[in-house]
Amino acid sequence: MNLVDSCGWLEYLADGPNASFFAPAVENTDKLIVPTICILEVFKRVLQQKGEDAALQAAALMQQGLVIDLDSGIAVTAAKVSHEIKLPLADAVIVATSRIHSAVIWTQDSDLKGIEGVKFANKR
Repeated sequence: MNLVDSCGWLEYLADGPNASFFAPAVENTDKLIVPTICILEVFKRVLQQKGEDAALQAAALMQQGLVIDLDSGIAVTAAKVSHEIKLPLADAVIVATSRIHSAVIWTQDSDLKGIEGVKFANKR
């Protein structure tokens, strides 16, 4: 399974320099999980930058993968991850979700660089 971090979604949606890095994970919807926190972060940013119609389109694209709700199991695991490796809340939720669902995280977020199970691309 694959999990694309919010920054990866934004890079893909904007057709940024690293869009091709994220494309295989985003486009293989049968193997894609999408934490609800990623939908929140992407929707918010696209809403700010391009308006509600574009944000709704982004959210619809993301929901082609398997949406994973933030439940109590993920919340507890995220708290432990955040405490152990000093990650911000959203990043900890993403790592916890990936671990619970045996997914690879695709990101260009330097906070996640070097964590086991992360495919990282330097932001260009």
